[in-house]
This record gives sequence, structure tokens and C-alpha cells, in this order.
Amino acid sequence: MSTTAALRILSLGAGVQSTTLLLLAAEGRLPRLDAAIFSDTGWEPAAVYAHLDRLEREVARPAGIPIYRVSAGNIRDDALNPEHRFASMPLFIKNQDGGDGMTRRQCSNEYKVKPIKAKVRELLGCPHPTPVPRGLFVEQWIGISRDEFGRARDADVQYMRNAFPLLDLTGGADGMTGWTRDDCLRYLRAQGFESTPKSACIGCPFHGNAQWRRMRDKHPEEWADAVAFDASIRRGNANGKPLLGEAYLHRSRLPLDQAPIDRVTAHEWGKQQTDIFGQIADIELEEGDPDGCSPWACRSGRAVEPGDAA
Repeated sequence: MSTTAALRILSLGAGVQSTTLLLLAAEGRLPRLDAAIFSDTGWEPAAVYAHLDRLEREVARPAGIPIYRVSAGNIRDDALNPEHRFASMPLFIKNQDGGDGMTRRQCSNEYKVKPIKAKVRELLGCPHPTPVPRGLFVEQWIGISRDEFGRARDADVQYMRNAFPLLDLTGGADGMTGWTRDDCLRYLRAQGFESTPKSACIGCPFHGNAQWRRMRDKHPEEWADAVAFDASIRRGNANGKPLLGEAYLHRSRLPLDQAPIDRVTAHEWGKQQTDIFGQIADIELEEGDPDGCSPWACRSGRAVEPGDAA
């Protein structure tokens, strides 16, 4: 059986860690990539699409690294379609008995993981349902930094083998092996990519108050979109059956435009820190999204478990 990967591919979420990996490969500090795959939910902030365009134009194309954009559809449209499996998003539920609940998170699998797997099979010359020969596989890079080491895990299919290059890098600020997210941020600033955005759906229920505030105050069109979506999901369905309660985007289970997003907790203040340039870095709430949505390790919920993605 072959132990050599047929291809080396980056799972490109377009956030801090995966952008760092793309730049390091293009610079030659990491081995050459054969391709990068961006899985598009159809509802990313405009800044993410602009960042992806810039990466392709200024980094990937000059380095000869093709970026493939794949999609399983538009998650916003699908969530509002009564014929679709509405509850793939982890929505907060106010039950009829007054209790609280939450729908199961399946969006990472459905809109991120499955399209990536389909593209990998295509690149290997084995599109579904063609079997992938034993021993044929890709090495897939995933942007997991040392501070989230616990999210690194093996792939659940034999034709993909996960690798986490950030965990093996040296030269970080603390001298330890493995780059942290802060090391990635310093590198991106030095390369002129300090504005790398968070990759997460506009209406992701895992946004913390700080992220909702930034959207409302700095991106009013996206805020209006999220508010309208929130109002539309109040009575939805799960796998074709009506929800036994009301659905909300905010954990307070109040309409988004009435939710207490201006409330700054002691925990949030405690998470603020000053970066090396003396600026205040606004770190998300513990229950919020610290760094966007990784296809293989949702940073706000539990990581994608083996068996979640077929």
C-alpha cells in the first residue's frame, strides 16, 4: 500500500490559520501545495469573499496553487425552504413548555465537509460513487494552531489524511514548537494581511455579543440581513417536521434586534488584551465564536466528530 500522498491540499476556510498556511506555502517556508479548497456556504460576509479574491489574485495564482470554490448550496435560502432540512443550523429554541433547547449542528458537515470531500474525490479521479482505490489519498492541511491542539484529529475516510503544519512550526513568540493564533496574526501583519476576516456565516448562532455588535455597527447591511433572517425562522421545521417551539439566532432567545448584544460581561473584558502594536484586540466571549468557522473544527461548538461526515 502506498504511503505517499497523491496530492497535498489545503482546506482553506479563509480565516487566520488557513490564510497563514497558504502564505507560508506560497513563500516556500512550507512544502508546495497542489491545490486549496474553499467550501462556500453562500452566506459569508462580503469581507470574506473580498479576502478570498485577494488571496487568489496576489498569493495563490502567482504561486501556481489553484483555489477551488465548492458549494452544497446557499445555507440561508435552504434554511428558509420548508422542503429542505431546516435545522442543520444550531438554532436556539424556546420550547412550548417554557424550557430552552437547541437544534443539532449539522451545517459544518453539510455545507463545508461534504463539498470538500466530493472535490477531493474528483481530484483523485474517483468521483462518487466510483470507489477510491486503497492506498490512494491526499494529504489535507488543516489550519489548527497550538492553542487549539485538542481539535486536531484524523480524517474519517481513507482517501484523506489530515496534517496540521502549524503545530510543527518553530519561531513563535514564546519559543515553543507550534504556532499559536497570535503567531499567525503577527505573521499576517508582516505580510500585509492584517485585515484577514473571520470566516463564518452572517447569521451564525455561535456569534458572541461582540461579533453581533461589530456587525450592527460596522456592517449595517449584513446586520439587517441577519435580523430579517432571524425573524423569518421563528417557526421552522426540522427534517420536514414543525419545530416544537420558536427558533432564534441569539442565545437569549429574543429577536436579534432586541437581544442584549450591548451587554459586556466581566468575562469579555477579561479576554481583551493589548497586542504588540498597543492596540486593543477584541477577543470573543467564551460562548461566542473566537475565530470563525473551520470546516473540520467548528471553533464555537464541538469539533466535527468522526462519523458526522460520510
